[in-house]
Order: sequence, then C-alpha cells, then structure tokens
Amino acid sequence: MAEPQPGAGEVRIRVAFSGVNPGDLLKRQNAFGVGMPYPRVIPHSDGSGTVDAVGEGVSREWIGRRVWCFGAQAYRPFGTAAEYTVVPFDQMVPLSEKVSLEQGACLGIPGITAHRAVHVAGPIEGRTVLVQGGAGAVGACAVQLAHRAEARVIASFRSEADREIASRAGADETLLIDENVVNRIRALAPGGVHHIVEVAFAANCRKYKD
Repeated sequence: MAEPQPGAGEVRIRVAFSGVNPGDLLKRQNAFGVGMPYPRVIPHSDGSGTVDAVGEGVSREWIGRRVWCFGAQAYRPFGTAAEYTVVPFDQMVPLSEKVSLEQGACLGIPGITAHRAVHVAGPIEGRTVLVQGGAGAVGACAVQLAHRAEARVIASFRSEADREIASRAGADETLLIDENVVNRIRALAPGGVHHIVEVAFAANCRKYKD
C-alpha cells in the first residue's frame, strides 16, 4: 500500500511499536459486526514512534520528535500495525526520553481508560480508592494516577506474584482476591470506600454480592 499522507491538522508517525489491546482482538474477531475489510482497515489504535511528516497547520518543528499516539484506528481506517500511521495532531503526545518507545505504545487505551475511571466522579484527594486488578494494564495505571492525586489507594489482585506490581505503582494497601477480601476491605476502610475502579464488573460482581 502507498504511504499515507497527512492532511490538514494531521501528523504522520513512523511507527516503532504498535500496542495491542482487547478491543483490537475483538475487532479481529468481528465482535462488533463491522468487519475489517482489506485493504481499507489496518488494526490497532495505540502506538509510538517518530513524527516524519506534518500536514497543513502543524509546525514542522514536530518532525523528528518521539511521540505516542492513541485512537489511530478509532473510526478511522488506518491504525498503527503498519510502518506509518496518520493521526490528528490532538491524538499525538510527546514522549519523554526517559520513557521507552515500547512503553509509549502501551499508554493509549489503558492510560486513558484508567484516567477516566479514577477521575470521572471528581477530586479524590484524601479519599479512599479501591482499584480492582491493581496489577493489570489499566489497574496499574489507575493505582499510579490515584496515588498521584493523593488518594489512599487499596489495590486488589489475583495472585501473590502481582503484589509487587501494585505496590510499586503506589498502592497503600494490597489485597489478594479470596473468600475473605470483602471483610479485609471493610477492616482497612471501616468508613467505607469512596471510589471503586472496576474494569471487569461482570466477572467480579458475584464475589462481592454479599
């Protein structure tokens, strides 16, 4: 296929790494009933790389800069699973030299989802936040964001191997999900939990129905 060209207000990124998210897998399985007709659709919404071309209205100073992007294949045909992707300027973010391109490719959907889940109900400073699955892609981001917002963070996880991930992300308390998890949460937060981040409600609601 020909290299995509950026239009007005767009940038072209030479892709270094393409992030794969659950939604990308569902699209491949035609879970949404819209298919992925070749050659019009290139999958994956998240990625990282270097800006190598800009469209009208975008400063050429961006060319050569390391960036990460999101939403490349959200209602658009050309995602990041290619050498190049074109995205609107607002869907590209500078990537610090301290962050690897591999990590940058993973920031999009998990990071945006976590930010929305943590902050959707307003300020959380000084409040108690429970993050279910605090060692997962979204969960670990949520723990970091809640910690940064000066909340008290309780993170749950499914195996002891995940405890270090949740702790390193900034959790004040870490809990293994078992038959005693509800009582242990009540002991840690006798006044109740103010905010819950839950990205798999259907899978977990039965554990807490009592």
